[in-house]
Amino acid sequence: MQKNCRLKPRTMIAAALFAVLLMPCGCAQKMDHTKGVYMLVDTSGTYTEELNKARAIINYLLGTLAPGDTMAVARIDTGSFSEKDIVAKVTFDQRPSVANTQKRAFQKQVADFVSSVAGSSHTDISGGLLQAVEYLNEAGSGQKFVLIFSDLKEELARGHVRDVPFQLDGFSIIALNVTKLRDDIRDPKNYLQRVDQWRDKTESGGGAWRVINDLERLDNMFSL
Repeated sequence: MQKNCRLKPRTMIAAALFAVLLMPCGCAQKMDHTKGVYMLVDTSGTYTEELNKARAIINYLLGTLAPGDTMAVARIDTGSFSEKDIVAKVTFDQRPSVANTQKRAFQKQVADFVSSVAGSSHTDISGGLLQAVEYLNEAGSGQKFVLIFSDLKEELARGHVRDVPFQLDGFSIIALNVTKLRDDIRDPKNYLQRVDQWRDKTESGGGAWRVINDLERLDNMFSL
């Protein structure tokens, strides 16, 4: 009897440890693999000449994204922290046939925008990024991507203040087609400093930063 009493606590401890080891398997939450993609398109100055490239990227994305994913395209203009600058937005239906119809409608909205857009006098990239973060957080996608199609030269209108920290935990910020300006050709440090400035802003906010200038390499855009 005494021997059995001495073994009982050990048995209880072993059972408790076994239960603890099983807990992660029983309580693990299903990972959300849906993507949220918000593409900012620069419409300032001569950069409007690059918009057909932006349209090609959008068409590529539409062919890549799946039912349940979210996509939005917005212009970068003088004051971009506004929903009025969203050109097209959608969360794709789980039914493939409906999702394909949504994609065709999205393509038309973008085509109409590219054919009629007027160049803006200023470039509020920061405001556009803030709007993108707000939109994707509300969409609740599992993976969040903000694509910035721009030369990354920000020029704010008088009275616009953007000295706020970005909250980018869980976000991947990808700069696309970062063209070189005339001053960059004379002094490459201007280009490098501009890219580094946006990298610092992104990483200080907890986000991941990438630059893709070779648009033939979009197939690994969403690799994390």
